[in-house]
Amino acid sequence: MLPCKIYLKPKEEMRINQGHPWVFNNEIDRIEGTIKSGEIAYVYSSKAEFLGKGFLNTASKIFVRILSRDEKEIIDQAFFHHLIYQANQSRLDMGYSNSYRVFFGESDGIPGLIIDKYADYLSIQILSLGIDMRKNMFVDILKSIFNPKGIYERSDVPVRKKEGLDLFKGTLYGVVPEKILIKENKLVMEVDIINGQKTGSFLDQQDNHDAVKPYVKHHTVLDCFSHIGGFGLHAAYHGASQVTCLDISETAVKQIEKNAKLNHLESVQAIQADVFEQLRLYQKNQKMFDVIILDPPAFAKKNEDLKKAYQGYKDINLQALKLIKSNGYLITCSCSHYMSPSLFLEMLMDASNDAKKITQMVEFRIQSKDHPALLGSDESLYLKCVVLKVK
Repeated sequence: MLPCKIYLKPKEEMRINQGHPWVFNNEIDRIEGTIKSGEIAYVYSSKAEFLGKGFLNTASKIFVRILSRDEKEIIDQAFFHHLIYQANQSRLDMGYSNSYRVFFGESDGIPGLIIDKYADYLSIQILSLGIDMRKNMFVDILKSIFNPKGIYERSDVPVRKKEGLDLFKGTLYGVVPEKILIKENKLVMEVDIINGQKTGSFLDQQDNHDAVKPYVKHHTVLDCFSHIGGFGLHAAYHGASQVTCLDISETAVKQIEKNAKLNHLESVQAIQADVFEQLRLYQKNQKMFDVIILDPPAFAKKNEDLKKAYQGYKDINLQALKLIKSNGYLITCSCSHYMSPSLFLEMLMDASNDAKKITQMVEFRIQSKDHPALLGSDESLYLKCVVLKVK
């Protein structure tokens, strides 16, 4: 069987040379050799310069996901073991221990593979055919590195359909309980890796959760879109006088209350409410807060959503700014990569103007350090967390 060799159209190699690992089907000029989805394809520029090699998938717009830039490197179990071991070691070096993202797909060198550690358990997500075909091999690698009590797969995301893959969730190894106690910074949190958000929780925010410390002591805090209480519970732990958590989900509210009890945080109140409606109700009742935290779901999941999403982000930030006392703080987030950092700041300026507030940017943060952003791959820099002082 002849190796599959893919030659790109002129100038299409520029993005790949900058570090992006995806080769799109509309960038290809011609293909030589045997085309077999799930197997290795070699990618060359229009001038026949080697660019990289990776798994091929003819069913996807992402035709090749590059794994190596070394033409002679062998892509085998030892190759993947080394990458996962090295990625985990970097997290340990940064101080992560109990719960963190072990492996962040494209950023860490294996496109389409997410590995999260929740205490003694691993939760994985597979987003590409080549990885899916080698699932058992990856389970063996994870067993050898981590010796976990269980490995659970959360590949129940619609993007898998674009790869020609079915949605799947289930236990791959050991026994995985529905609820697991983890340590997030100094707090004990109960998470659900079987039915919870993403792979179980929002590990990408754990550094930002703890970063509320300088802004909350002796202050009243409103945490909007609270999920299981990450921001609000950290605010209470760091000395907030009163914390109100809002979430539209009854399950989330009950989980916040449980996590508050686990940490003996008596200043936390959880309310089931639509955040947009509740903020307007607070305005009507002239209720003000020292600090408001906004961590909404992604309003823009595709580029076509961006205009509508901009208005949604502006509205929620505008309403929050009206409720913050003078010299208080707005801690506001967006987890959509389509909402670029510059556009997010433009929206905050727009919202500040309409709220008739002068604001200072005190911090601009991104996702936690266990979710490194790959320069050259805009998709990997998706989370923005901005702290504004409201004058």
